[in-house]
Amino acid sequence: MMDVLQLKHSVNHMPLDKVRTTIAELQLEGIVTEGKTPFTRVHFNTCFAEIEALLQRAGYHKQLDVVGYQGLAYAMFDPARWEAVDVLKWLKEFVEHAQAQPLSRLQSQDGCRLKQAY
Repeated sequence: MMDVLQLKHSVNHMPLDKVRTTIAELQLEGIVTEGKTPFTRVHFNTCFAEIEALLQRAGYHKQLDVVGYQGLAYAMFDPARWEAVDVLKWLKEFVEHAQAQPLSRLQSQDGCRLKQAY
C-alpha cells in the first residue's frame, strides 16, 4: 500500500490526459463517479486538494466537492449544479442497486443510471 506522500506524489505527477474523461463528464453532467476517474476512495480521503489542483491544471476551473456513501462509492460534483444531499441519495441508490446486481450488468449501467436519477 502506498503511503500518503507517495499517493500525493502520484496525483501531482499524473499526466493530464488521464483526467480528460473525468473533466468531460464533469462539464457535461456536473458529476462523475469514481469508476470514471483514475482515483480510488483512498485518493478522495487522502489527497482531494491534489485532485482539485490536477483538474485545474487540466482545464477544469469550477468549484468541486466529493461525497462518499459508507466508503463504498464516491462521486465528485459541481456544487453549483448539484446539492450534496441529492448526490448522497443517488450514491445510496447506486450502492443498493449494485449489491442486488451481478457486476457485469452494473458496469454497463453506471452512466445511464446517473442521468435517469435526477
